Amino acid sequence: MSPDNRPVPLLAVEDLAVEFRTRSGTVRALDGIGFGLRRGETLALVGESGSGKSVTAYAIMGILDPAARITSGRIVFGGLDLLQAGEKAMAEMRGRELAIIFQNPRTALNPIHPVGRQIADILIRHGNVTAAQAPRRAVEMLAKVRIPDPQRRAAAYPFELSGGMCQRVMIAMALACEPALLIADEPTTGLDITTQAVIMDLIAELAASQHMATLLITHDLGLASEYCDRIAVMHAGHLVEMAPTPLLFAAPRHPYTAKLIAATPAEASHLGRLAAIPGSLPDLRRADLPACRYSERCERVTSDCQEMPLLRLTAADGRQFACRHPL
Repeated sequence: MSPDNRPVPLLAVEDLAVEFRTRSGTVRALDGIGFGLRRGETLALVGESGSGKSVTAYAIMGILDPAARITSGRIVFGGLDLLQAGEKAMAEMRGRELAIIFQNPRTALNPIHPVGRQIADILIRHGNVTAAQAPRRAVEMLAKVRIPDPQRRAAAYPFELSGGMCQRVMIAMALACEPALLIADEPTTGLDITTQAVIMDLIAELAASQHMATLLITHDLGLASEYCDRIAVMHAGHLVEMAPTPLLFAAPRHPYTAKLIAATPAEASHLGRLAAIPGSLPDLRRADLPACRYSERCERVTSDCQEMPLLRLTAADGRQFACRHPL
């Protein structure tokens, strides 16, 4: 427990900043990102494409592109700063303590190996399982994620399986060694609506059974509202609001959050009531990026918005937001 008797988070991201060196300039992809995640809790990172959600996930996993550079911050997992851990230590933790489900399982799975062998390889490396035991355990994992006829499916190649089946295989690989933290990066992309629900129900059920912390990366606020305890809203590399899910939907404080909710199909009775968010994300290569990166799209902007506030805690309800003129 912390000194104020709150549970110590399993994961604590503190003041994280990431930039990318490109031929056309330096992209300031993340700036001052900070949040905590407890065991058994599910937190969603939501926002438009390009807001920095996946970059945050890859920074936690230590798999950023070589062009990326972390310029500040800490990522503390179980008391260890992952940014100081070194590649060898991170390679040992990935799969055993930290796991990720990618948004496109067909490109994440190895096309030239049967899926059962790919799960077995994870178990041998990280699960204290012998080479003789691993194939049987791989079949058990396929059964656990409810793949029909798991013995036969274990011998299948990714191209022989549907998108939903491939995503189940990815979940089986991610959870084979019972990690403490699961990152699900847009896990339902490209799946039909029924399969999306099956996949999310499966992730939620397995996470609950293993008391696992889950970080869901999604642009779908409706999905986040169904499966997450808290939601953190990102815009152009900034974290602009974070709150318990019911509170965020009942009374959003940041103007961008309100616009996202209004643009969510579940919140509109028919298509005519859907509200588009005006403008677009700023070019993150700009030298003159405004302090509040939403200010150029915001109807409530004033001159003092040039001083970007840190994410502020409101004592009454525990939510945080970064806005000088909140709703």
